[in-house]
Amino acid sequence: MKKTGLILICFFVMLCPSLLTAEDFLGVPLIADGKILLKTKSRLEMASPASHDEVKLFYEGIFKDHKDIRFRNWADETYIEDDTNLKWHAIRISKKPDQGMTRIVIVKDNWTWIIGTLTLRFIGVFVVLLCLFGGMSVAGAIISRSVKKLEAKKQ
Repeated sequence: MKKTGLILICFFVMLCPSLLTAEDFLGVPLIADGKILLKTKSRLEMASPASHDEVKLFYEGIFKDHKDIRFRNWADETYIEDDTNLKWHAIRISKKPDQGMTRIVIVKDNWTWIIGTLTLRFIGVFVVLLCLFGGMSVAGAIISRSVKKLEAKKQ
């Protein structure tokens, strides 16, 4: 029994060293062997020798139980976005290696983005309502004229 447990622990340590010694940024684990290029309070840029697919698979495994994290596959990059209230907002994984390294950028939510999105939605609601009002006014005018013509024919 002890040997089996010891073998399992050794196997786990050999296969998953990045999980045991992993750093994180804003609660996002960083891939092992990555070189940090820029680190601020709200942004981390790093380069990894792993391929784009390996990095994507790494983050898919980490976030597999989070239903509100979206993976968007764009032409130049994979964009991972959090739709909840986690400390981070997005992870960008470049598809084009730079000097054989995959570029990974993790950014924090910022108030400019939040307020900008809310402002656009607020304005958008009024634009939609204005369009509906215009359509209803035109339809009302057409119906009113046709009713007046029908009443005039009846008399």
